[in-house]
Amino acid sequence: MAHGADSLKSILYALAANFAIFLAKLAAALFTGSGAMLAEAIHSLADTGNQGLLLLGIRGAKRPSSPDYPLGHGKEIYFWSFIVALILFSMGGLFSIYEGYHKLHDPEPLKSPFIALLVLLFSLGAESMSLWGCVREVNKERGGRSFVRWFRETRNSALLVVFGEDIAALLGLAFATAAIILTIITGNPFFDALGSIGIGLLLVVVAFFIGLETKALLVGQGVDPRIRQEMITLLAERPEVEAVLNCLTLQLGDDVMVAVKVRMHPAGSELQLIAHINTCEQALKAAFPQVQFLFFEPDLFD
Repeated sequence: MAHGADSLKSILYALAANFAIFLAKLAAALFTGSGAMLAEAIHSLADTGNQGLLLLGIRGAKRPSSPDYPLGHGKEIYFWSFIVALILFSMGGLFSIYEGYHKLHDPEPLKSPFIALLVLLFSLGAESMSLWGCVREVNKERGGRSFVRWFRETRNSALLVVFGEDIAALLGLAFATAAIILTIITGNPFFDALGSIGIGLLLVVVAFFIGLETKALLVGQGVDPRIRQEMITLLAERPEVEAVLNCLTLQLGDDVMVAVKVRMHPAGSELQLIAHINTCEQALKAAFPQVQFLFFEPDLFD
């Protein structure tokens, strides 16, 4: 994916962090009886499984093209990213809301809440490291854009999912910490249940936006608009090209398909025209190595 971002590295950071956090949160939830902590444990378990699915998607996307899949399997990563959004919505968000609802109607006092706080502090540190690793990769392709704009425009679904999960995890930990502190101060388990519901609503919202972005990629988005414009500019500046009439792109995971229609300068012969086309294709692929499928059509009109 463009600009050197390594989504695999971000996934491995998140996988290690989330599995360690899940074990710590689960132990604390069972020991303290905290609904918010149990919601956070389920959230971390879902995130751990999600990273496994993303790794599966990256592996599947690398399979070569075939007669049945002439453009390769690159879009498989989008499918698994969408499945991750569904898991985050159901297993993470809806379960947390249910757990909070259950605790509201059948409240239980917390046992050893300070243990839960220690686990939350550990989790905040681990999630912060995971987010730090993810943001390093995001910055490689963000190019000065805001994080919100990058989220809307990126074609790197795996990195998008990890970034969304890490943000949701840190905010969820903040909700859980606040809920347990309020429960300690007031002695009222209502706040613990409220924290669980808040975490669930947060996960539902994040899952919705991740699903929205990955759906667009599944349907068939082109490359980042800035990259498409760079491709057009490169071709328009070639001495063989008089004008770029059209440029269609399709993002296929790490790979890209490009179909261009251009008006060429007179070449003198058919063989010379073919040589000019080949030269333009080589220049485009050299500048944009992610272009694996290139269809170049000379014409007079679009």
